[in-house]
Amino acid sequence: MSTGSLRRRALAASALVLTGALALSACGDSNDSGDSGSAASNTSVDSKLAAMVPAAIKSDGKISIGTDASYPPNESVDPASQKIVGWDVDLFNAVAAKLGLKTQYSNAGFDTIIPGVQSGKYEAGISSFTDTKEREQAVDFVTYYSAGTSWAVLKGNPKGVNPDDACGKSVGVQQGTVQVDDLAARSKKCTDAGKPAIKSVVRKQQTEVNNDLVAGKVDGMAADSPIVGDAVKKTGGKLEIIGQTYDTAPYGYAVGKNSGQLKEAIQGALKALIADGTYKKILTDAGVESGAITEPKINGAQS
Repeated sequence: MSTGSLRRRALAASALVLTGALALSACGDSNDSGDSGSAASNTSVDSKLAAMVPAAIKSDGKISIGTDASYPPNESVDPASQKIVGWDVDLFNAVAAKLGLKTQYSNAGFDTIIPGVQSGKYEAGISSFTDTKEREQAVDFVTYYSAGTSWAVLKGNPKGVNPDDACGKSVGVQQGTVQVDDLAARSKKCTDAGKPAIKSVVRKQQTEVNNDLVAGKVDGMAADSPIVGDAVKKTGGKLEIIGQTYDTAPYGYAVGKNSGQLKEAIQGALKALIADGTYKKILTDAGVESGAITEPKINGAQS
């Protein structure tokens, strides 16, 4: 996964714990969401794009999706309905509707989704994946958003964390994300300079990382910018963002290398949603419009 201010109702820190527990209990479950959200239900089918969808997917009218629903506000489990929700879900529901498809989401560990797409377990991976050259070796991507890495600390930064010099600090990150490699590189600079290494505290789910920081178990955390912004909002002022967002890169929908014209169909649907304003409305409603793009690309990783 990769990295705004987010217009979300502030919640107590305990709500983050609840969200994490719900996401864990829902892991491996599925839910159909093709008709959820006004954006999807109001999206008309584009027959030319729908004709590009592989027959194996069109046969049952659904596209099966792997997602790690522990990454609010992008993807998370709604405590009331137990369904997987978020602006990332809303946007892809609208993409699928444009292709005449419904969506079926399965909650999965982040680092299992791309292998699942490769094996055919999932027909797409929709989980805030940063499109990287390395990941493009395994799957194809269609870009739909731009995010970077942000850091957060407890309000007032009591441990004096500096993202540019975090030597000797403990920093929480989610397993399988680009932030794991980022911390490793930063830690090496520390040790090369004779300073203490950064202690990376790697958790399976982002909600666990958030909870660790609120509880003071780590000195700071690094995650995608929408996720950090949302965590700050939801903890009611317990956290704050430090430094500037960096390493901005595209999010991409992951599809299999042998999925025919699916990537072109998804790209075409995104272009149509951008043109008719649906795309911008979904992002604006979630408060993440700062990462909007104007031109979705196939395998658009930055060199």
